[in-house]
Amino acid sequence: MSGIRSDFISDYDDLADTWWDPRGPLAPLGWIARARADFVPVADHDRARLLDIACGGGLFGPHLTGKGYRVFGVDLSALSLREATRHGFDAVARADMARLPFVDESFDVVTAGQCLEHVPDPFAVVTEACRVLRPGGTLVVDTIADTRVARLVAITLAENAPLPGRPPRGTHDHRLFVNRERLTRAARSQGVELRLFGLRPHLRDGLRYLARRRERVRMIRTRSTGVLYLGVGEKW
Repeated sequence: MSGIRSDFISDYDDLADTWWDPRGPLAPLGWIARARADFVPVADHDRARLLDIACGGGLFGPHLTGKGYRVFGVDLSALSLREATRHGFDAVARADMARLPFVDESFDVVTAGQCLEHVPDPFAVVTEACRVLRPGGTLVVDTIADTRVARLVAITLAENAPLPGRPPRGTHDHRLFVNRERLTRAARSQGVELRLFGLRPHLRDGLRYLARRRERVRMIRTRSTGVLYLGVGEKW
């Protein structure tokens, strides 16, 4: 795909010290991580392992407390991985998410949040996620739909409105937004039938956040999957 940036990961190196800023440019990723954790089941044995693909600064880690997993993370940003080790991750590795350094069927849960919309082939990442997932294990992914309304919300509005939590301009490329049907087909071909849910910010929380009366915004499920959506399924 022509025009795709090759230095995108440098953005996250530059932002590594803002992962935990509740009003910084990465703050909404923390809200989504909290919602994603609701789809992770409690471990059913004492050696359970969870892999968080593109874990960034470890925003997912605190929301897994008490679920019973040894938590692993992979990311290309070494500076972000340092943050992940400080926030609940037991082990991290600097690796390409389309070429995971793990053997087949080695994790009970695999998650990939807000990363598929940044790579030219998100379906290869889903294939890799399913490869390292054991039969009976749970896959959870969330990303942005390849729709006009998603382009309006995620780029035109989110990247340009002078509001707290605004991602830097150029964070998203609408050409990389992920087709829902292709995503479900890719997972199905690897033995995972995904159920899709839409996610959006809780309106009252969002208003209180903008008024500086709240530091975190809840994400709620919606029927519409046309902007931000999450898929969850078990491997056959």
